[in-house]
Amino acid sequence: MNTPQERRMVLVFLHGLTMDPAVLRPMVDALALPIPTIVPAGPVRHEDGTHSWWAVDPAHRAARLAAGPSDLFDRHPKERPAARAVLAKTLADARAAHPGCRFVLVGYSQGGMLLMDHLLTQGEPDVAGIGLLSSTCIALDEWMPHVARLNGLPALVTHGRSDGDLGFSAGERLRDLLQGAGAQVQWLPFDGGHEMPLVVWRALRRFVLSLQAAAPAGG
Repeated sequence: MNTPQERRMVLVFLHGLTMDPAVLRPMVDALALPIPTIVPAGPVRHEDGTHSWWAVDPAHRAARLAAGPSDLFDRHPKERPAARAVLAKTLADARAAHPGCRFVLVGYSQGGMLLMDHLLTQGEPDVAGIGLLSSTCIALDEWMPHVARLNGLPALVTHGRSDGDLGFSAGERLRDLLQGAGAQVQWLPFDGGHEMPLVVWRALRRFVLSLQAAAPAGG
């Protein structure tokens, strides 16, 4: 049974494009965090059992990758409302199960895009911190009017220097957006590609534990 201290925060981990939440779940559990963790599934289900938050045309994606690492700040995925609705319901269900909780929202790649899109365009109370792993900005023109919502928010941002999907400069843009808005950013560049290596998982665990340690007792 969780103690009041342990119920104080809930981690929600948002997977990336074409990923299986059931495969990701043991990796999140391996963080051995003393708080509840949730790994929801995106609304787009593929034939191989993987999920995405919104569909990406394979031919368009292949052409983008052939042109080299990219930055998606000017993209406006049309299925974002459905993805945001799944995240909103996930958070509502977590509040019902853990009254008074605050959230640590973490997203890998497309999951990080959704996290930021929801946080900025819809707003979300009770967020203790965010983790953005190998992600990028999208719909930046829609985000910018709301960046004040990031002021003072603890954020871990990680990106591979050799990311062949979302360019390193895209990760830097995301970092700069947060820093410019007044977020408390921990920036972790790493030697690697579009991935979540051990150095990232270790940093994520430290980040979440630091948020828990800083939270008011019995909150």
